[in-house]
Amino acid sequence: MTSEESQTQTAFDLIGGDAKLRELVDRFYDLMELEPEFAELRAMHPTPTDSSRDKLYWFLSGWTGGPSLYIERFGHPRLRARHLPFAIGIAERDQWLRCMEMAMEEVELPAPLRDALKGAFFQTADWMRNKQG
Repeated sequence: MTSEESQTQTAFDLIGGDAKLRELVDRFYDLMELEPEFAELRAMHPTPTDSSRDKLYWFLSGWTGGPSLYIERFGHPRLRARHLPFAIGIAERDQWLRCMEMAMEEVELPAPLRDALKGAFFQTADWMRNKQG
């Protein structure tokens, strides 16, 4: 691979494409359901989590530079508007970020990629906050 080719790789490519992204999303929701530290985060999601899993996978596919699966189904994500019904503060943001960090570690994404994604996830998660504290 030339340096030009490596510069054009998307996060979707670096993650490992479709199957690895799905593995990441599924591990995220598995951890949310299994770990008591994510109880408040879990309570915000429907049971079962199948539709949430699909929507996060579809969203992250396009967000990371892969196929725009979410937009094809629903149009613009309007993330903040879609999350306004949920009280999201620092604690909820941090639970989401910690759960995703654990999932990225467990599916063995490379450390430099995890670090880059953590920064991007933080910016998005922090923007979703709609309550104090």
